[in-house]
Amino acid sequence: MRHIKPQDYTGTRPWDALDIETIDTATIRLHWTDQAYIWHVNDGPEVFVLLDGSLRMHFRHPDGREDSLMMEPGDIVHCQAGDAHKAEPLTACRILVAERAGSI
Repeated sequence: MRHIKPQDYTGTRPWDALDIETIDTATIRLHWTDQAYIWHVNDGPEVFVLLDGSLRMHFRHPDGREDSLMMEPGDIVHCQAGDAHKAEPLTACRILVAERAGSI
């Protein structure tokens, strides 16, 4: 058994990750960041759980319009394969991410 306190994890660079587990073809990772990630589209579903901090999640609608939503600790965002999105932390954040192994 392993006990992880998210607030104790700080990466050495933005989007650094602590690998927690691989289950079948999915990875569970704790990310630390204080900088935005790039716009991207995953080849599979992705689940974000904001554990600490404040984050704005940007996303594109199928018609190309861009939108965003604010995430607070405890909020979950589920992106389907093909959903264009970008995470922009407003403070240092710790995010639990479940996604296909090897996904960006």
